[in-house]
Amino acid sequence: MDVIIQPWPVQAGSRCFVLKMGRKVTALKAQKRNSQRINVYLDDEFAFGLSRFAAAWLQVGQELSPEKIRDLQDIDAQEVAYQRALNFISFRPRSETEVRENLRKHDTPDEIIPEVLDRLRRVGLVDDVQFAQNWIENRSTFRPRGKRALAVELRQKGISDEAINEALLELDEDRLAYKAALKQSHKYQGLEWQKFRQKMSAFLARRGFTYEVAKPVIEQVWSELQS
Repeated sequence: MDVIIQPWPVQAGSRCFVLKMGRKVTALKAQKRNSQRINVYLDDEFAFGLSRFAAAWLQVGQELSPEKIRDLQDIDAQEVAYQRALNFISFRPRSETEVRENLRKHDTPDEIIPEVLDRLRRVGLVDDVQFAQNWIENRSTFRPRGKRALAVELRQKGISDEAINEALLELDEDRLAYKAALKQSHKYQGLEWQKFRQKMSAFLARRGFTYEVAKPVIEQVWSELQS
């Protein structure tokens, strides 16, 4: 008896592929447009495509049951999603949320995404704490910000409060506030004290530094400018 196998979404007007029990692999051919994918032929008819990873154990003459075909296509879907995630993180480090959203944007089935993220975690390619630390280090080097501003930015990247707090644990806000104020101070040279304090306070507040951190830094930078 024939069994209808429909492991992928079928759109209107598409044709269901009917598989008989124990169909034989008669050819394995690399796709012309993508050499990393293999076209699988069963009983001399094209059946489906697989990544080389999923097709690695197949050989001509082998018989495949409907269950085995479903397994192969599940493995293929996972591998396609994993390779897509690898490409996405190749441009710059990404948070788990960014990877998840990118996979969803490409219509990756929800049940596959946790498996892809787990695989990325195991090899250290996705690590939210490390991502947060790298983000903070980059900001501290080029655009110093206070803990408050950094926390907001990291939450927007989907980083958990727990990971954020761990990454911010050893941040020296006083040093960063001083660095930011010193760099900005040349714009305020020549101002009298009240105006200087007002503008610098607003600048540091926009960078996420609290009043308690900003006040002594502003006084220090002003004193250095007068000496």
